[in-house]
Amino acid sequence: MRKVLLICLAAALFAGNGMIAYKSRYNVDETTKRLVAMLREKGVTLFKVVDHSDGAHSAGMQMKPMKLVIFGNPKMGTPLMQCAPTLGLDLPQKMLIYENNASETVVVYNSPKYLFWRHDVPETCAPGIQKKMGAVLQRFAKYAAGIR
Repeated sequence: MRKVLLICLAAALFAGNGMIAYKSRYNVDETTKRLVAMLREKGVTLFKVVDHSDGAHSAGMQMKPMKLVIFGNPKMGTPLMQCAPTLGLDLPQKMLIYENNASETVVVYNSPKYLFWRHDVPETCAPGIQKKMGAVLQRFAKYAAGIR
């Protein structure tokens, strides 16, 4: 029961700005490895893993660990972008995995519901896909974070 409450609270913290977040049981590297492994297992296209902290280091700056995983499914995304071309700003999907100021690892991503609202995706466009995307992204994030 306590786990469920924590998960709901974490998701609610970001609901106002369209982001959904989960605290991970693992560090940034392990959480990223878990997400990438799940994407590969499910046949999802992995476009890139951007290591923001390495980028900061190369500029002579310090940053807590932070990685952006960019991935997608053209069979799901293409019909959506055909209906609402501005979705191309937010697709392919991304998950940010970072260490916050409390030294906790967080997995965060954009809610499909928010993206559909933001890009004014018509209800008639790909019926049921918003719910399916939401379930898939939640499953990926929870797996990466070690949440059952």
